[in-house]
Parts: sequence; C-alpha cells; structure tokens
Amino acid sequence: MRSTLCRSQPQRVCEQGLTWIKPSFLWMMYRCGWGAKADQETVLAVEITRDGFEWALRHACLSSYVRGVHADRATWQRQVKQAPARVQWDPERDLHLRPLAYRSLQLGLCGEAVRRYADEWTVGISDVTPLAHEIHALVSGGDLDSAARLLPQERPYPAADELLANLRT
Repeated sequence: MRSTLCRSQPQRVCEQGLTWIKPSFLWMMYRCGWGAKADQETVLAVEITRDGFEWALRHACLSSYVRGVHADRATWQRQVKQAPARVQWDPERDLHLRPLAYRSLQLGLCGEAVRRYADEWTVGISDVTPLAHEIHALVSGGDLDSAARLLPQERPYPAADELLANLRT
C-alpha cells in the first residue's frame, strides 16, 4: 500500500489533529497543487504495510454523519471521538485535477493509529516531488498521454466487503 503526502512545516504535523493517508496520487496533487502550494512543496510517497492499512480501516469510522449508516448522530459522535482512524470519500481527480464521478478513500489517523503508522507500518518513504513537477509540466504543455504514462500505478484496493461495510456512504 502506498500513500502520498505533502510535507509541511515540522510544527504542523497533523491536519486538524489528524495525519492523513491519501492513496490517490492525483487527489494529492489537487491537495498540494502539484507541490507548489505554500508549505506543501515536498511530496512524499509513504509505503505502509497492508496489515497496518487494514488495521486502520477496521478501527475507522466515517468522518461525517450519514443517516442510514449510523444509528443516530449522537452514536456517530461517540464513535468518531473514540476511533483512532476516520474515513472520508472525496472525488477522485483527473490530470487537470477536476473532480471525477467516483470517489477515493482518504484515511485520517490520530492517537494510537499515528503511533503505529510511524513506528510499525511505514516501510518506505520516497520523495516524488520531481515526478509531480514533471507530470504537471506535461499536463500544462498539453501532453496528457505522456503525463498519464508517468502516473504511479493505482488499482482498486482488494478489500473484503466486511472491511469497508461500516465505511461506505
């Protein structure tokens, strides 16, 4: 499992108290502006274990209340306060960073999950900033075919239904 993140200033480790795993390269490019947004100029690909990713999914709850998924708003509020991971589904992006009709999972970690992410799950970190800049230059120049060939290979995650059952909207 490979996720992408933008490294910001050292004192800003978490986003609203959460560290986010964003498995979609193009969604991350949307978030960090191809590595050009202030304090998001370095783009890192973080490889984590499958066991770690699935632990986070098993212990996650949705980041927002969804009628029909949660018994009621109060139950969801208790769950979100206790859960070490949160899931939100954001629109996937195309090469121009426009939203697509389908969504990609974003996984927010806090507490125990952040410790496990840093100490147990992370098996590799690589700087993909030059790749982000190269793809962006090709997109800006109108060479979408060459840009698409450089994208990291991403496939739907082969998760068992029970792993995502409480995380679908």
